[in-house]
Amino acid sequence: MKILAIAASNNKNSINKKLLNYTASLLKDTNPEHQIEVLDLIDYELPLYRQDREQNDGIPKAAIDFYKKIGQSDYVIISFAEHNGSFTAVYKNLFDWMSRIDQKVYQDKPVILMAASPGPRGGAGVLSAAEMGAPFFGMNVKAKISVPRFQDNFDFDTQQMTHQEIKQHILDAITPLQQ
Repeated sequence: MKILAIAASNNKNSINKKLLNYTASLLKDTNPEHQIEVLDLIDYELPLYRQDREQNDGIPKAAIDFYKKIGQSDYVIISFAEHNGSFTAVYKNLFDWMSRIDQKVYQDKPVILMAASPGPRGGAGVLSAAEMGAPFFGMNVKAKISVPRFQDNFDFDTQQMTHQEIKQHILDAITPLQQ
């Protein structure tokens, strides 16, 4: 199985990237035959979408490549950073470019939505926005995971989730992928 893991942030030290890497490590531990590719949006920064830019220059190769990676995957896990209750600008811009290829950006792939935050809401705003838009953008949402107060629930030294209920929620979400 090809699993695409997307950290929807361009912060080198993103807690959502840490959550995603932790989840990928759980998957590797349970089924080492899975191919898991973790994508970092730092590698896919694009010019700000403008319709006249698209008409003049076309869709940037990085957006086309990212869209193809989604298409070549069997399953997608995406961990959203939340900025002011919504998507990060870097994710939204990439998404806008890919939606010009096809509105069903996620190509009807099964998806696990995740978000971590330092605050008590655990990225509830961005998860809600992603879930609400899912049917329009080809996301077949299989699970949704929110990790509030990440710094209190994750050991940065061992890179392990310390909150057992959250860990179990992640394990339950990835169970279908372990087969």
